[in-house]
Amino acid sequence: MSAPSGARADLSALCDRGLVWRDDTPRVLADASPLRPAAVLVLFGVLDSATVASTGAVPGDLDVLLLRRAATLGSHPGQIAFPGGRLEASDDGAIAGALREAAEETGLDPGGIEPLGTLPPFPVPVSRHLVTPVPAWWTRPSEVAAVDHDESVDVFRVPVASLLRGENRAITAHVFGDLEYRSPAFDVDGRLIWGFTALVLSRMFDELGWAQPWDATRVVEPDDLQPPSG
Repeated sequence: MSAPSGARADLSALCDRGLVWRDDTPRVLADASPLRPAAVLVLFGVLDSATVASTGAVPGDLDVLLLRRAATLGSHPGQIAFPGGRLEASDDGAIAGALREAAEETGLDPGGIEPLGTLPPFPVPVSRHLVTPVPAWWTRPSEVAAVDHDESVDVFRVPVASLLRGENRAITAHVFGDLEYRSPAFDVDGRLIWGFTALVLSRMFDELGWAQPWDATRVVEPDDLQPPSG
């Protein structure tokens, strides 16, 4: 089992070597318009004394920060997501943009965040964005909450060990025309994490060697199914 410091080292090494995202987005989502640059903060840390039973891959007190998007948003409404958003001209790259957006959405203090690098940009055809995940480590925790309820309605931490447990993993299946699109999902404490966020977490866990065996035939459906976000 990795100690918290070992998990940080694992994440840093992943940023250094990179990875390859899966590429099986249904062609029905293809669009000739250009993708707009965006970035999300994939923030891990050990924030308090709360723990869950370890899976053996990571300690029970390692967690990741997520939020729930407002149901009124035009893209990915109500979905659980990483903090982040579209890059602005004033941002000095993806890391700066991810930190700015995360601070605006959750109120976290960027001074307590150690960016570990970036992962390759991930195309999100539904919202026409090219999203760069920014793995980071929380060196000095700060209070978080949903700052603007027009954007997000909940901000919370999820233990990574809970995400890795086989009984909390599943897939979502979407049919578009005559194509079926299957995507990983996490079903934890009544929260369903799917789409882009689940794709990033699942691929990272595989590459990090943290993933545990799970039933890839178990299908769950979001309450309000939207087209896949990755």
